[in-house]
Amino acid sequence: MTENTKDSQNNSSQSEEDFQQSGAAGSLDDRIGELEAQLKEAQAAVLYVKADGENIRRRAMDDIEKARKFALEKFSNELLAVKDSLDAALLIEAADVQSYKDGVQITTNQLASVFDKFNIAEINPLGEKFDPNKHQAISMLENSGEPNTVTSVLQKGYTLNDRVLRPALVMVAK
Repeated sequence: MTENTKDSQNNSSQSEEDFQQSGAAGSLDDRIGELEAQLKEAQAAVLYVKADGENIRRRAMDDIEKARKFALEKFSNELLAVKDSLDAALLIEAADVQSYKDGVQITTNQLASVFDKFNIAEINPLGEKFDPNKHQAISMLENSGEPNTVTSVLQKGYTLNDRVLRPALVMVAK
């Protein structure tokens, strides 16, 4: 082989290598571009999900605040009828004691109906064993009855869904 042929072959090999390297570099640049585009898409998706999560949290907090603010709305509306009855009783000018008593009984019945609708139960433990979870003893009396039994109820207690709102004030036998 002549030197020209050798040079030509060397140049040919070198240009093939350059072509392969430039092709590989171009391929790498393309791949880097693709990966950068995917990264941008992923970052945008993360921001979207983060913003969406924040919106859901904010809406949930608003719903909780509204529920807290208006939780007693139904109960309050039911009590308005009781208030109306009391106001009507006060407007009667020439009423005797019996008509007032009848009006108070009607109003008490209305209030009892509201309590029933909202699971408010009365605690009237006369004759029952003393229960410190439901009763508050203010004194103990000498009594011929069974010891530790409620002998007198000074103020009724109330429960809401079986949870004590107010214990009954009672006197207990020694």
